[in-house]
Amino acid sequence: MLLQVKNVEKSFAGNQVLKDVNLSVNKGDVVVILGPSGSGKTTFLRCLNFLEQADGGQMEFGNIQLDFAKAAKSQIHEIRKKTAFVFQNYNLFANKTALENVTLGLTAGRGVSKKEAEEIGRQALKKVGLADREDFYPSQLSGGQQQRVGIARALGVKPDVILFDEPTSALDPELVGEVLQVMQELAQEGVTMIVVTHEMKFAQDVATHVVFMADGVVVEEGTPHDIFLRPQEERTRKFLRRVLPAEYTEPAAAI
Repeated sequence: MLLQVKNVEKSFAGNQVLKDVNLSVNKGDVVVILGPSGSGKTTFLRCLNFLEQADGGQMEFGNIQLDFAKAAKSQIHEIRKKTAFVFQNYNLFANKTALENVTLGLTAGRGVSKKEAEEIGRQALKKVGLADREDFYPSQLSGGQQQRVGIARALGVKPDVILFDEPTSALDPELVGEVLQVMQELAQEGVTMIVVTHEMKFAQDVATHVVFMADGVVVEEGTPHDIFLRPQEERTRKFLRRVLPAEYTEPAAAI
């Protein structure tokens, strides 16, 4: 087991948005988290690397064991070294080139020399198909290219797990495919990923494990086959009827 979290809870202003959430991730897994808006998906993802601090729950990540609510700064630092976050809205520095956006976290955050960081950055940009765009600024790149720079930045720090927060939701429809293609290639290479997304085909084709959340809880989880073809919970079936109206048919075994 690479990563295991148990009993995660989180409230904002008295509103409990995560209620006893559990997740286990093995090396090489592609865990896709699905659910309606407001289900707690993004909050849960942000809690995993302390962009938000959960109010309760436990994490075991490699040799690190911690209580979310009581985690020391040194523990949070170690967790962040093991993870990378790909944001919905890219979060690139507008005044830095693609290469500089990739290398900044290495030089400023991890003490890597500029020369080594640039070598790593160029390799990462090549992996996402942007070797010829290293000197371009974000304003000179399409949304899909900017998001691929975000993925390259995540790859550059060589994390144990990459966390993706709806990485295609800010993109024009014609640009979604190029980002999903990169993610699919990473999955084929064995990169461990936890992905919050509304891209159902990606979940069906690429995920090793699917988690369906609603109202701050994990309603159901299993393989893509389990969730898409044999859902056991009515809340899951209702969601699938809404998001896959043209192709979802009620499985007889689930009625």
